[in-house]
Amino acid sequence: MINEKMYAYGASKSSIREIAAYGAARAAEIGADKVFNFSIGNPSVPAPDEVRRSIERSLTMPATQLHGYTPANGLPECRSAVAGSLNRRFDAGATAADVYMSVGAAASVSMCLHALTNPGDEVIVIAPYFPEYRVWIETSGATCVEVMADPTTFQVDCDALAAAITPRTAAVIIDSPNNPTGAIYTAETLAAVAETLHAAEARLDTSITLLSDEPYREITYGADVPWVPDVYDRTVVCYSYSKSLSLPGERIGWVFVPSTNPDHDHLVPAIAGAGRALGFVCAPALFQRVIIDCVDVPADVASYAANRAALTEGLTADGYEYVEPDGAFYLWVKSLDPDANAFFERARAHELLPVPSDSFGCAGWVRVSYCVSLATIEASLPAWRALAAEYGR
Repeated sequence: MINEKMYAYGASKSSIREIAAYGAARAAEIGADKVFNFSIGNPSVPAPDEVRRSIERSLTMPATQLHGYTPANGLPECRSAVAGSLNRRFDAGATAADVYMSVGAAASVSMCLHALTNPGDEVIVIAPYFPEYRVWIETSGATCVEVMADPTTFQVDCDALAAAITPRTAAVIIDSPNNPTGAIYTAETLAAVAETLHAAEARLDTSITLLSDEPYREITYGADVPWVPDVYDRTVVCYSYSKSLSLPGERIGWVFVPSTNPDHDHLVPAIAGAGRALGFVCAPALFQRVIIDCVDVPADVASYAANRAALTEGLTADGYEYVEPDGAFYLWVKSLDPDANAFFERARAHELLPVPSDSFGCAGWVRVSYCVSLATIEASLPAWRALAAEYGR
């Protein structure tokens, strides 16, 4: 007997990955230089040289060490390295015991949701949101509840958040810098979120965890990214090196449970248990060793800043409206058609491949991933101009 829920997830696919696959096929057909694939967050910036040097050092190790299993929650020296970095950067009070090395941010968030929820619980997401959150929430047995962000600033609308919280609310997921808008939640916003959650906990006699998903933390353009555990006690942080070190295919990240979290002693083994149940144990050994060596290596933000400038200047000149991104490498562009999918089809006729906003829980926008090469962005601008002209811009 086939699990029909899993079949539905597989058959429906991710709109991001479907467009990315179409773009790859189209590039093979007419040439990569003629297709402007802005669909997926796959960094074009190479991994830092430190990553290569770390791999070369590891290759001299005995095979049983290099390729053998690590402890389920990760190499102790890797977890210590992550904890040390968090302490240097945020005075986090972290120890290796607070860190679980994971198979990327997807595994981190999935494990946390399985550890934090029971069937029938609710998890709130702030729309627009990364579409896979819904899949991970539903597979944990919980219900995904969408709360729209402020439509002007794309900060959290705390009145809407308060109205959505019920006795079944187990967690709220935030993502800052945000995918897809590039917004960074300010200290004021996070303080208001914390106040909203504490008030709801007192009113409903319940506990609500703030799950902070932070794969874009290192990619910012001058704005500060507040450290969420300083603002709200019942926080768990998920992280991935996919973006900061340009390692999306290596699937390496972590979960951090601060000692200040009131549920710390129960939650740490629950996350480990979720990792065991889901098969997310023994994160890739080679890349755990890379993290030991590269835990504080900075992201190449300058390349993304140049891409951001070229894209926004071009789209501004053609009359497009968008959210000015403070972080990440996505531009949230107002669709020139009320139907974002119809706009996408007209864009596709110009070989432009953004992602329509409907799957992000928000109508009327497209996400443009500008982690492509600068040459691709510059070559795409005539196509954006021609598309705008079709709408009388």
